[in-house]
Amino acid sequence: MRSTNKLSILAVGLIFLLFQSCSVKYSFTGTNIDYNLVKTFSVDNFFNDAGGGPANIEQTFTESLKEYYQRNTQLELVRTNGNLQFMGAITQYAVTPQAAVSSGDPNLPDRAGTMRLTIRVEVEYINTTNEEENLKQSFSFFQDYDPRTSTLLDVENDLVEEIFKNIIQDIFTATVANW
Repeated sequence: MRSTNKLSILAVGLIFLLFQSCSVKYSFTGTNIDYNLVKTFSVDNFFNDAGGGPANIEQTFTESLKEYYQRNTQLELVRTNGNLQFMGAITQYAVTPQAAVSSGDPNLPDRAGTMRLTIRVEVEYINTTNEEENLKQSFSFFQDYDPRTSTLLDVENDLVEEIFKNIIQDIFTATVANW
């Protein structure tokens, strides 16, 4: 073999070793969790400090948060003291009018054409493996409905589900996606 061939083979081998030692982590959920360090998460029961909403709103939120992290990470849910810990409360549950609609009759008052349900959740997040990532933050979202065609009781469960879905995605992004 000629020396140029040996040098070429050696150069290719060194380049291969160099790239072999480099690694890139890809995640389809966008997380940057180091699963060598972080293996578990725990979610304390969230409380309803807002005073409104369906009777089981705290349980619905707590279970939805657990399910989302189980579906979108490789973390194991534990009862207490997870590597990642979530706690907090629902601090706002408000239904407010957004758009007035004329009744067309001077003897009747104008009505709300759109009502808005807003929910705010205060979350405390503790990362026991990296305290710099700890946070305490409020997350809120809203959904509108038409009170002329449905009552809050008719649409409340669907609105709450959609609002929680968006709040939980925001929590996920703020805690483990770090965008």
